[in-house]
Amino acid sequence: ATFYQADLTAPSLAEIFLREQPEAVVHLAAQPAAPRSLEEPCFDAMVNVTGTVNLLEASRRAGVRRVVYTSSAAVYGDPVYLPVDEDHPVQPLSPYGASKYAAEVYVATYRRLYGIEGVVLRLANVYGPRQDAAGEGGVVAIFCRRLSTGEAPEIFGDGEQTRDFVYVADVVAAILAALRSGAGEVLNVGTGKATSINELLSVLLGLSGQKAIPVYRPARPGDIRHSVLNPRRAQRVLSWAARYGLADGLRETYAALKPGRR
Repeated sequence: ATFYQADLTAPSLAEIFLREQPEAVVHLAAQPAAPRSLEEPCFDAMVNVTGTVNLLEASRRAGVRRVVYTSSAAVYGDPVYLPVDEDHPVQPLSPYGASKYAAEVYVATYRRLYGIEGVVLRLANVYGPRQDAAGEGGVVAIFCRRLSTGEAPEIFGDGEQTRDFVYVADVVAAILAALRSGAGEVLNVGTGKATSINELLSVLLGLSGQKAIPVYRPARPGDIRHSVLNPRRAQRVLSWAARYGLADGLRETYAALKPGRR
């Protein structure tokens, strides 16, 4: 296999696809931070929407059979009911959520126009080893970094907001299953279990042996209060289910994110 470091929005992406002739494409590239999307909505749209269209065009020209697109639970916004299933209204609270949904629409459009088998996976809060803790990295990676360096963890809001934390190995398994099944489907990928940020930190403190006291900051605009996904459709369509419990996944993640570990 050949590794290409490329710009998702660049026309040269099509040249790579034509050269390599992939049968399927897993689209993971994105501007992933809701706070940044509020500050730079045009950049967010350029990467997440225009970049996805560029990838779909490259796929069409190269005769790609299937595109697996990783979307986000952010498309749902504040839930009307929990757990959120795929029929829940789409009402994003940030440009990030809006751009991820717009890209979903393009995936479906290219399926109807050109027969590219699109599968959309709406991911819950993914965490695991090697997650970037810099800038707007995931909360698990940020907590692990701060605990391993002796810094106080920061929590935005009261910490009672909830998320569905899904371990990266389970997400990989869902993506591999989506390469074989689920053409035309939109599927939630999560555990179906809600965890508050306070509870998340408590588990990490227990695993790390630290006694850090969190610093509470004002809640951020665009942050969803509660989010937990109903994964039953993915379980049925992909014959997939999350296998990692929160404590098991956090244990592996914390060990891998310690300084000096790769």
